[in-house]
Amino acid sequence: MPKPGWDDFRFDGIGTPWEISTPRPLDASLRARLLAVVERYDGDWSRFRSHSTVSAMAREPGRYELPAEAAALGRLYRSLYEMTGGAMTPLIGGSLERLGYDAAYSLRPSGSALPAPRWDDVLTWDGHVLTTAVRLVLDIGAAGKGQLVDLLAAELQSCGVDSFVIDASGDLLHRGPDPVTVALEHPYDPARAIGTVQLAGGALCASASNRRAWGDGLHHVLDGTTGLPVSTAVATWTMAESTMVADALATALFFVPGAELERTLDFSWLTVFADGSAAFSAGFEGTLFT
Repeated sequence: MPKPGWDDFRFDGIGTPWEISTPRPLDASLRARLLAVVERYDGDWSRFRSHSTVSAMAREPGRYELPAEAAALGRLYRSLYEMTGGAMTPLIGGSLERLGYDAAYSLRPSGSALPAPRWDDVLTWDGHVLTTAVRLVLDIGAAGKGQLVDLLAAELQSCGVDSFVIDASGDLLHRGPDPVTVALEHPYDPARAIGTVQLAGGALCASASNRRAWGDGLHHVLDGTTGLPVSTAVATWTMAESTMVADALATALFFVPGAELERTLDFSWLTVFADGSAAFSAGFEGTLFT
């Protein structure tokens, strides 16, 4: 979400376009540092890169050490795994591959829906160390992009850049004194908006079943207990201080009502359902069009 008069640093990372907007251009050395953070993260966590740590898990069970950010990621996933009764899980990768969302992007199912394995049967996630009992396809897509946004923000701030907007293909983080107005994309028509929201010093993330969709009713938001795409909610938006938390909760809203998640986590939210109705939190400071 660029601001008028600001400089935009655009690049591709983890399979999606990025844009970092700042009042003044970022110098070459800082741009290189940011790209190195993206490359390192993808090299550890991508299930689409054959030499990543996650891809190694798919080939051989064992003990795997990941960078320090793995601890916060694991705690968040475990919490949401329990709150959703196993529907939201980092072990959904094999289910996605079964339905065609694989490393080759075949987009052709290779069999019937496959439920994700139970966490405690196959995975021990202790801080930054993951121990797997079997070969498994880890997929942190529901929170990983948001976490990478936070890592890039920390890099910017460590270099004295305090005002910026990071746009990771619609997952946004704003820092600085002047808020930005963000349009909420219509779930069935990307050229239209269903409303707007003011983003001031926090994160706004969205998830929609029309994104990364293929075949007959197939999309990337799967219920880990069944391996099937969810069909009730069609789009969600969340606002939180952390982009990782907002990103993860945008997926969790497909499985659990926002009011229930609010009991444990500090965030605001909007959910649009397949029947056209919507629900939102009292703290979601947006304007919906009629």
